[in-house]
Amino acid sequence: MIFKTMFGFQAKNILLIVITLLAVLFWRDWSMRDIEHPAGILVPERPMQTDLVDSTPFSLDEFSLKPRARFQIRARVLSRENYRWGTGAALSPLDLALGWDVMSDQSVLDQIKIEQRSRWYYTRYDLPAPISDQAIIRNSSNMHMVPANSRVKAKLKKVRRGDVVQLNGYLVDVDAESGWKWRTSLSREDTGNGACEIVYVEDILIEARI
Repeated sequence: MIFKTMFGFQAKNILLIVITLLAVLFWRDWSMRDIEHPAGILVPERPMQTDLVDSTPFSLDEFSLKPRARFQIRARVLSRENYRWGTGAALSPLDLALGWDVMSDQSVLDQIKIEQRSRWYYTRYDLPAPISDQAIIRNSSNMHMVPANSRVKAKLKKVRRGDVVQLNGYLVDVDAESGWKWRTSLSREDTGNGACEIVYVEDILIEARI
């Protein structure tokens, strides 16, 4: 009788734990679901950049950051990817693929498959192309996020695919004590190796989700 009671008690505890875990997983998936928008250009403005003639490097943990340009952007989040391994992950825990102008239009994005991996951003589509490759390159970019502090880092963790975000900070070059280097792009027209922006984020606003 005691064995049956103990077994029943353990079974109830196990069931409760399983239900709790499933609820947590469901809530996590639901809370990070993609944000949907109607067709039309969501973000008409382009990123704003003011190049710096000279700037003083500053330290962030074991890294030295040299500001190359003041940078402000309002954009739609096309994709996000977290990184936990590698030298860059300690400095930049996630990348955001961001889009503006035609690359913030849901009717265009519905026809483009977007992926991120290994710090790169990829697009694929069926022919005929919804827009030209040049338009994709000119109006979107994969950006390495470098949070300035724990508050910004916490906000970046809440960003979802489809969000409209506003970021303020600097484009920076990075040097590590080990000799490792990371260089930012200063153009929205480039592609391939070195085309990603390294954004030191001083402030981030996630616009209201409708």
